[in-house]
Amino acid sequence: MMTPRRRERLLGLTALATLLFTPPLLLMADRIENGIWLPVYLFVVWGIVIGLAAWLLEGHAED
Repeated sequence: MMTPRRRERLLGLTALATLLFTPPLLLMADRIENGIWLPVYLFVVWGIVIGLAAWLLEGHAED
């Protein structure tokens, strides 16, 4: 069963991921250095989101 605290953290992660993948931030990454940084930005942000989700969903004894 998911605790309310874990649910709040996952909702926060969803909000953060939504913010990081909004078009204004993607366009900023696309315009830096002739579009070289967009794939790097997408890869890094996607990895961070997956890593945080794995960390949050892994069962912790204190939750």
